[in-house]
Amino acid sequence: MSANKENQITLDCKEYTFWTWSAQAQMNPISIQRAEGVYFWDTDGKRYLDFNSMVMCVNIGHGNQKVIDAIVKQAQRLPFAGPPMATEIRAELGKRLSKITPGNLSRFLFTLGGADANENAIKLARAFTGKHKILSRYRSYHGATAGAIAATGDPRRVAWEPNIMSGVVHFLDPYRYRSTFHRHQPNITDEHFSDDYIAHLEEIIQYERPNTIAAIMVETVTGTNGIIVPPNGYLQGVREICDCYDILMIADEVMSGFGRTGEWFAVNHWGVVPDIMTMAKGLTSGYAPLGAVAMRSEIAAFFDERPFQGGLTYNSHPISLAAANANIQVLEEENLIQRSKEMGEKLSHLLDEAKLKHSSVGDVRSIGLFGILELVRNRETKEPMSPFGETSQEMKELRKYLLDHGLYVYIHWNTVLIIPPLIISEEQLEEGFELIDQALSITDKATIN
Repeated sequence: MSANKENQITLDCKEYTFWTWSAQAQMNPISIQRAEGVYFWDTDGKRYLDFNSMVMCVNIGHGNQKVIDAIVKQAQRLPFAGPPMATEIRAELGKRLSKITPGNLSRFLFTLGGADANENAIKLARAFTGKHKILSRYRSYHGATAGAIAATGDPRRVAWEPNIMSGVVHFLDPYRYRSTFHRHQPNITDEHFSDDYIAHLEEIIQYERPNTIAAIMVETVTGTNGIIVPPNGYLQGVREICDCYDILMIADEVMSGFGRTGEWFAVNHWGVVPDIMTMAKGLTSGYAPLGAVAMRSEIAAFFDERPFQGGLTYNSHPISLAAANANIQVLEEENLIQRSKEMGEKLSHLLDEAKLKHSSVGDVRSIGLFGILELVRNRETKEPMSPFGETSQEMKELRKYLLDHGLYVYIHWNTVLIIPPLIISEEQLEEGFELIDQALSITDKATIN
């Protein structure tokens, strides 16, 4: 592709597109031409190693022909059917999902993505319980629609307050590196750590009154806000509290599902079955837009004689369902769940090496192929390399260096997220970390020893 055409593509996109999460005049998009495996190429032919699965979603890698063929076949046979219609692909995907979801989460409401899956999960919880309040965590991210952004705890919701959904109460994440309760107890056991955070949650429930709370909504593993892996006992404690106070447990698995953590769903690591579970992203690996709300059969039965007042024109869109069905088949046939677990051990090792070598790496965390480097100016004080909810010159320079050298990562505040496709090899992980190793010299210079 000529440089002139490449420039025109970028110029036209900037002129006619309204960009999300961005100041419009500051957008400098990558003009992408094609993608295959763990790489994509811009219109100038430059190759990027995709360490973010594009938007944390391309779990099976780019350009998988089996999924593409399934989409084409469905488009030729039946490209669209309205939400009230029964279709063969709808039946097939429902059966396939019911075999991999935990417990009796066997009924599925299909949406277009993670945000509207979470919106509908909240609606279901409120209708089923007859209660209004939703408890969620401060470092959660549940989506950008009015209800999902209200449930979100991080600063992205603040811009839209107060014109968002009411009835949300936030509580603290079990965040060991920056624990509010254990600043002087760095070696506290997981059991006692979990107990303290469960006690914190239970205290809030008492203040808010259990008979007003419909659901506790958690990202099973906190995603963009830190890859915070809950210690053993924490999710089990949340489940017990929900059972004790007749509160529903909603697990947001939009980012952590479909092999990302080395299990089909992250809740499986702790043997916990939520009442409602949301999914998207890895559900189709981004090949088509789709989200889903999995619910206990008892919740679905509540609406046997009551209409559920909600819907979407593209609910159960056949092409998206075909993409999901083929995507799950690829995950199974190529044993990518186990591969994520195995490559996760390599990722954990590489993260540990980076922490040992670089003064700006305050902490590293990972589970499966879901990892993060948390960068600080001072390891003693844990001062972040950029303030909470903001960026810094050093983080901007770090991102630029990595992009200039062909590594695509997601930089979020003072963290570098490592979320590659599950098909990645050890050599490709090492390739990316060689560049990260070089780039961290930028942030190391800003540290106070």
